[in-house]
Amino acid sequence: MASGNKPSNAARKARIEEMRRAEQARERRNRILVIAASTVVVAALVVGGVFVVKSQGDDKKSDTASDSKGGTSGDSGHFTTADKNGVRTWTGKLSRNHVQGTVSYPMHPPVGGNHNQVWLNCNGNVYTKAVHDENAVHALEHGAVWVTYTDKAKKSDVDTLAAKVKQTPYSLMSPYANQTSPIELSAWGHQLSVTSADDPKVAKFFETYVQGDQTPEPGASCTGGTM
Repeated sequence: MASGNKPSNAARKARIEEMRRAEQARERRNRILVIAASTVVVAALVVGGVFVVKSQGDDKKSDTASDSKGGTSGDSGHFTTADKNGVRTWTGKLSRNHVQGTVSYPMHPPVGGNHNQVWLNCNGNVYTKAVHDENAVHALEHGAVWVTYTDKAKKSDVDTLAAKVKQTPYSLMSPYANQTSPIELSAWGHQLSVTSADDPKVAKFFETYVQGDQTPEPGASCTGGTM
C-alpha cells in the first residue's frame, strides 16, 4: 500500500514546489504592477478627486449597512464521525463569499464558510499570537493546512509542529484558545484532533490535505496576503 503512494506523493511535492516558484515569479511581477498602478491612481485622484470622494462616501454607506449586523458563515451541516485516520468531514454547505467584519462560525477552528477577502499568509508561516478566523479560512480555501493549539499542548509538540509547518508550503500555525483538543489540524471541510505531534495521523493529514482534492482554489497564492 505504501509503495503505491510514493509516485503520488512525489508528484504532489513536485507540484507544490512548482507552485512556489510560480508564486515567487508572480510576486516580482506584482511589485512592478503595483508601482505602475500607484502612479496611475495618484494621477486619477488629482484629476477626479471630488468624484472619487463622493463615490467612496456612497459606497461606505452601503458597506456599513451590511457590515454593522456582523456576519454569519453561511454554513449548514455538521461534522461526521471521524474516519479511520481520525478526520472529521463537514457535511453540508460551506459558503465562500467575501465579507467584511467578524464572522460567526459553527465550528472552532472553522473549516470553511464566508471569509475576509484577504487571505492569511500560509507559506509555512508560524504565528505566535492568535490570528483572525476570517483570514485563516481564506487560506484554507487556497488549499492550506492550519495547525492550531491551546495552552494545554506540550511545548515539545508545539516546537515539532512549528518545524513541520516551516518546511511545508501551503501550511500555517497559530495558537487557538477556543478548541476542545490541545492540537487541531484543519483543512477546507476537514479537521483532525490529536494530543501529540508524534501521532502518525498528523503526517497523514498533511500528506492528504495540503493542496489536496478538497481545495476549492488549488494553486491560489499563499503569500501576498496579510500577516
